[in-house]
Amino acid sequence: MSSTTKDLGIIVGVDGSPASDAAVSWAAHDAVMRGVPLTLMHVQDPVSRTWSQAKVLEEVSGWQKAEGQGILANASKIARDIANDTSQIAINGELQFAAPGPTLVDRSENADLIVVGTDGRGALARGLLGSVSSGLVRHARCPVVVIHDGEPRIPHPTNAPVLVGVDGSSASELATEIAFDEASRRNVGLIALHAWSDRELIELPGVDWPAVKADEERLMSEALAGWQERYPDVSVTKLLVCDRPARALVETSQSAQLVVVGSRGRNALTRTFLGSVSNAVVQSVRVPAIVARPS
Repeated sequence: MSSTTKDLGIIVGVDGSPASDAAVSWAAHDAVMRGVPLTLMHVQDPVSRTWSQAKVLEEVSGWQKAEGQGILANASKIARDIANDTSQIAINGELQFAAPGPTLVDRSENADLIVVGTDGRGALARGLLGSVSSGLVRHARCPVVVIHDGEPRIPHPTNAPVLVGVDGSSASELATEIAFDEASRRNVGLIALHAWSDRELIELPGVDWPAVKADEERLMSEALAGWQERYPDVSVTKLLVCDRPARALVETSQSAQLVVVGSRGRNALTRTFLGSVSNAVVQSVRVPAIVARPS
């Protein structure tokens, strides 16, 4: 990834929930690791200006402001406790009264990463992310990290590898770049997983299984070659599976500390891979997940 740090560094959306606290914790660790600023943002929809009683409007607005300041103060304490020596990174807070989703999308243009928490409910092809998290995954202008409620405040076992989904597309290439960078910073290995079918390909009539497998192995090697040269310190484990991509990634994530997927892509049979798959993975994994949206 580019070594140029954007002004806001890592943004984390905060709302006082357990998922938000977990997101602050992860973001603070990552900001310290990268040596970049941490920006805590609390965004609330403003009180309706159509209310007829100005006094009520003023009281509710004051309550909203006090609540937001309290949420930011708690988030700042979590971040500073993790940073220990606060001189390591700058920790800033922003309180805004606007539509949360569009506001965070706009601010993401000036960030290296944006981190949000979600309640984590849902299963493969069934659960739904929160509206703000889901909107950022689709529209943010930098990579998005989704943290589920209930994950430990200290990131997953520090020796666990980073997992990335690889499919040979440009979106997958960005995910691969991010994954190598994260693995190198953490001094851990990388698992590169390529699932080339959402069906039991081996059972399809007329398919030359050895030839398909050889093609997919070649695609994977080509996709990783340049990054392995750039990050010689990262030990890479290649996994090629004939399985539904989302299911394979979710299952493999159980032994990882972080999952990285592209925002869209394709597999070798031109079926959709990253996109609907990345959405399913982000909903279902129990470890932090990065969706590699371009800056």
